[in-house]
Amino acid sequence: MNRIGFIVSSILVLLALASSTLFVVDQRQFGVVYALGQIKEVITEPGLNFKLPPPFQNVSYIDKRLLTLSSLDPEPMLTAEKQRVVIDWYVRWRITNPSEYIRNVGLDENAGAVQLNRVVRNAFQENINKRTVRDLISVRREQLMSDVQREVLEVVKGTKPWGVDIIDVRITRVDYVEAITESVYRRMEAERKRVANELRSTGVAEGEKIRADADRQREVIVANAYRDAQKIKGEGDARAASLYADAFGRDPQFALFYRSLEAYKQSFNKKSDVMILDPSSDFFRSMQSSGSTSNAPRR
Repeated sequence: MNRIGFIVSSILVLLALASSTLFVVDQRQFGVVYALGQIKEVITEPGLNFKLPPPFQNVSYIDKRLLTLSSLDPEPMLTAEKQRVVIDWYVRWRITNPSEYIRNVGLDENAGAVQLNRVVRNAFQENINKRTVRDLISVRREQLMSDVQREVLEVVKGTKPWGVDIIDVRITRVDYVEAITESVYRRMEAERKRVANELRSTGVAEGEKIRADADRQREVIVANAYRDAQKIKGEGDARAASLYADAFGRDPQFALFYRSLEAYKQSFNKKSDVMILDPSSDFFRSMQSSGSTSNAPRR
């Protein structure tokens, strides 16, 4: 029984020892083998690898993928006109030499991100101090990002190279600080209101002009229509008078009778009209004449 236990224990110890000497490097990582705190080997290819068991050798991993570093603090920067602006940026970078990176930067990606953030911010501050706000939002913005990338590369590839490569530097936002932003918004609002009032005033003036022109045209049209109507009416009255005169001239007795009928018609226009007249007056002469004429055959 003791022998079986000894064999099992020995197998377990051997397995533990074997597992401590084997390690796998992923295709997304660098494998760095340390021997007593010194870099012994850097493994760049993925696969199964061997090392001495701890504490003789240890292994750590560093990401070799493309990394992104975004701006960590919104601290304002001064432009050439002494305007305080806040920018948001990001950097795409990659670890290319793990040995140099570990010796000069740190043991993991976070150490490089902290130091790179400081370098990139200093480069942005230096370049923004030379440019105006207009430059930051115009086509010169591309030149600014190129200059920052060049300066950052000079630092990371200097006398003590970091073992990293800077792929791209981009600005995502440029804005005034909050106090200035409120002032700018107020000025923009006032300017928009001024333009709106100006357009409104212009519209009112144009409206009055159009209405005045329409009223003038209406008056002209009405006057011309009234003139034509009066002309036609006058011609019609003249023609009617001529016809009446011709008809009355042929039969004066009929003319007198017709005028009497018109007078009766105007006098008894409404049922509520009441008139008190002498039957023997001239007003009823035509009726008396017609009545006597109609009674004559009966005698």
